[in-house]
Amino acid sequence: MQALELSPPSSSPAIQELVDLANRFLDAAKAPATRKAYAADLRDYSEFCTMNGLSPFGPGGEVLSLYIAQLAGRGKKPSTIARRVAALATEYHARGFRETPAASFLVSEVLRGVKRTLGVAPEDRKDPLLLDDLQRIVAACPEKLIGIRDRALCLLGFALGSRRASLASIAVSDLALMSGEGMVVTIRRDKEDQEQLGRKVPVAFGAQPETCPIRWTAAWLDAANIVDMDGPLFRAVDRHGNVSTRPLDPGSIARILKKAARRSGMSEEKVAKLGGHSLRAGAATVAAINGANEREIAAITGHHSREVQRYIRDANLFRASAAGKLGL
Repeated sequence: MQALELSPPSSSPAIQELVDLANRFLDAAKAPATRKAYAADLRDYSEFCTMNGLSPFGPGGEVLSLYIAQLAGRGKKPSTIARRVAALATEYHARGFRETPAASFLVSEVLRGVKRTLGVAPEDRKDPLLLDDLQRIVAACPEKLIGIRDRALCLLGFALGSRRASLASIAVSDLALMSGEGMVVTIRRDKEDQEQLGRKVPVAFGAQPETCPIRWTAAWLDAANIVDMDGPLFRAVDRHGNVSTRPLDPGSIARILKKAARRSGMSEEKVAKLGGHSLRAGAATVAAINGANEREIAAITGHHSREVQRYIRDANLFRASAAGKLGL
């Protein structure tokens, strides 16, 4: 993707320092993962245009419409196609276009037709981890260091309804025990908090010691002998029981959860449907089943309203329908 970059309006060293600082801020405007995805999208579009003798960044939406049709023909999901169009719209703006073909009527209608033809139902969505399965999983965690960590990770991740990246980024200093009431966890990094304002999430004491997220978080800190307040809460443990000083990689959380699920005797079919999002989705779903409203769920998980409504609809499928009133 063509980099946005300021040029110094003068040769003054002070101005050059400001230009360098402004360029760093420009670079930080999007998350590294977003920049990487956009760059890959641009390469794919450029290759399509080169192979077909097309000019990639001319006016009008004809070329972009053809690219959308090619993506649909390759079996790409509508959400993937929409993301690529968004990436290309950003590239058009970076190249100085005031109006981008991505916003043209032609492109919007082709996109609409793709959605109507292919459907927009989410595919491969991981299952929420509901309470019964969570209880079985943590009960099967061994009473050794890695088992204590896995139990604490599952229970706190569920209680916070957090994304895996947010869970992995929690530091010990982000935990604040409120005497007799519970614990407050400061989530400093979140996908929806691009400005890193942070938010505080309350965690209640569990009704049962075996599933209390506060008790097992404390047990993990004690067993791992973690005393550096600025260090990460959740860390890797090697086969010799050595605890890393670095935070868990967010991608490892799904693997930890799947391994813990297998220890509990969960079928491979169910294990395959678990992922890093399962704790977060499970928290929202269970809260909805237990009567929490949209605002209460969003206050814990940080979900947007539309996302919360989906979990509430799922929770109400049987509770609020005629399915359980047929007398069978």
